[in-house]
Amino acid sequence: MESRRGPLKSAVPSNVVSPVRRCSRTACGRPAVATLTYVYADSTAVLGPLATYAEPHCYDLCAEHSERLTAPRGWEVVRLTDGSAPTRPSGDDLEALANAVREAARPQERTAEGGGKGPRGADTTEVGRRGHLRVLRSPES
Repeated sequence: MESRRGPLKSAVPSNVVSPVRRCSRTACGRPAVATLTYVYADSTAVLGPLATYAEPHCYDLCAEHSERLTAPRGWEVVRLTDGSAPTRPSGDDLEALANAVREAARPQERTAEGGGKGPRGADTTEVGRRGHLRVLRSPES
């Protein structure tokens, strides 16, 4: 439709498409993190990690809407977890990391514990160190 001022223009340019998929819920503009699919034959709603491609019969949901999801009466909700998603470090992980750092800070004690023996049982002496690499003196020299 044209007016005296020229063609009507949209507030959002039509050639700009967001690379981020958005939540399918009305008036929600948050990024999608999960995909919801209904299996009508089994009366099941399946909520899993965000699908690789947007499918016409699936719904992309943000974190808030995926957590609050409820199914119709008599239906079951199956929540699939993404095994490849990064998990938060546990206390055991942090303790193991701290122990590894402490062990790396004690290079003199490590060579004394080993008795100065190389892999073939020969006497070796540590001459230098650079990071995790050690320079060992050969028993022949």
